[in-house]
Amino acid sequence: MKSTELSGLTEQAVTSPRASAPNGAEPLPPGVKMSSRYSQWTPEQRAIGYRNMDKIDATHVVRNGAQVRALRAARRQISPRWTWKGEVMDLDCYVKVMHTSGVIVLKDGQIVLERYGLGRTEKDRWYAFSITKSVTAILAGAAIQDGYIKSMDAPATNYIPDIKGSAYDGVTVRQLFTMTSGVKWNEDYLDPNSDGYRAGQCCYEAGIHPIVAYMRHLPRAAEPGARYNYSTGETDIAGILVSNAVGKPLSEYLSEKLWQSYGMEADANWIVDRFGRDRGGSGISMTLRDYARIGQFMLDGGKAGAAQVLPPDWLADAISAQVTFPTPQRGHAAVGYGYSWWIYKDSYAALGSDGQAIFVYPQDKVVIAVNCAWPAPNTPEDWQELEVAFIGGLHAEAVRQR
Repeated sequence: MKSTELSGLTEQAVTSPRASAPNGAEPLPPGVKMSSRYSQWTPEQRAIGYRNMDKIDATHVVRNGAQVRALRAARRQISPRWTWKGEVMDLDCYVKVMHTSGVIVLKDGQIVLERYGLGRTEKDRWYAFSITKSVTAILAGAAIQDGYIKSMDAPATNYIPDIKGSAYDGVTVRQLFTMTSGVKWNEDYLDPNSDGYRAGQCCYEAGIHPIVAYMRHLPRAAEPGARYNYSTGETDIAGILVSNAVGKPLSEYLSEKLWQSYGMEADANWIVDRFGRDRGGSGISMTLRDYARIGQFMLDGGKAGAAQVLPPDWLADAISAQVTFPTPQRGHAAVGYGYSWWIYKDSYAALGSDGQAIFVYPQDKVVIAVNCAWPAPNTPEDWQELEVAFIGGLHAEAVRQR
C-alpha cells in the first residue's frame, strides 16, 4: 500500500480499516505530526484525524472524575425537518452531505436527539478547534471566582510581564477575550505571510514563550477597545495569562474546575505547543456528550453541584454582546461577541473551524452540539446552512417537545 504523507496524515492511515488495529485503536503511524495546514487534508483524512488528535500530536490529558453527570434519553426523540434554499432537508441528509460526525440535542437536560457519522461512536473524541477559545474564557471566569485574576479590567501585563513595552500596554483582560486589543493581526492560515500562519513557525527568544515573543512585536492598529479583530493569537495570549495567574497548565485547571467537578464522562485531550504548553486558542478534543455538557454547564449558571465555578455577573457579561456586529463576521449570523462566545438573537454559541458548534438557548433550555469535517473549511455558505437552517431546525423541533 502506498504511504505518501500529506499534511501530517498518511494515505495508509486513512484507508486502513479500524478493525485491523488491536483493541479497536485506529491505525495511525507512530511519530506522525499534524501540519497546521489541516485544510489540505482530504475528507477521509479529516474523518480519522479529527478523532485521533492525541495520536498525531503531543497532548495533555484533561482527566475526568469518579462521578459522571448522567445525560438520560427523553421518552420522545425528535425527527427534525427543515427547508434550505427551497429544498426539504432531514437529519440523515444533513449528516451525509455536510460530513457530520456527531449531533446531540438536549432539552431540559435530557437527550432528545443523538446521531453519529463518519465512523465515529459515542466514545470517540473530536477536535474542537476554536471552541477551545470559549473553554479558555470559562477558565478565566473561574480564575476570577477563585481570586487568581483581579477582574476583567485588570491590565494584561500584570499577568504576562513579557508583553510590557509592547502594543499590549494598556490592554485589559476583557479586551483579550473580546478580541479588541487593537493589536494588528491577520488570521488567514492559507496565506504564508499572515500572522495566523507565521506565529507558529518562528520566534525563539531565551526564556520567553514563542507566541508571546511573536505577539509582543506586532504593531498597534487601533486603540484598545476600539475595534474587533478575530485573532487566535490573542486567545493564545489569553490562555498564557490564565495559566500564569493560576500557576498551573490550562488542562489541569480545566480538569479541576469542570471535568471533575461537573462530571464529564470521559477524559479530554489538549494539544500542546512545541514548548509543552496548552494553547488557549485551539487544541481540545472531547466526546460529543461532553460538548453538550459544556453547554449545559453554561445553561446551569456556571455551577458544578453546589459550587459556583463562574461568578454570576461575569457569566452574564460573557454571554452578552460586548462587541456588536453591524455586518456578518467570518460568515456567521451572530449579532455580537462576548467573552469568546458568539452572541445570537436568542442564543449564544462556541464555534470552531469545519463546523464545530455548541449552541445554547437559555429561554428554551436547549443545548445543541455539532461536530463536522467539512470538505472546505469555513465557507460562509456552510456556516449559514449550519446556523440558520440546521441549528434552527433542531431548535424549533426541540421546543415542540413541550
